[in-house]
Amino acid sequence: MKKAKIGDKIRYKEVIEGIVDQVNENSVIVTITRNYSDREFHNNVTVVNHKNYIILD
Repeated sequence: MKKAKIGDKIRYKEVIEGIVDQVNENSVIVTITRNYSDREFHNNVTVVNHKNYIILD
């Protein structure tokens, strides 16, 4: 599994896309750019485990 780097675009659970702001040991902190789900995120930021995202081109 390839870990994202700061600035990478990722997709989480096929409905949320964002840009990586910080990389931690087990997760990344992401600023959400597209949210196709019904969920709302405080300040459009969320934490995603490395196992749960794919890196977009």
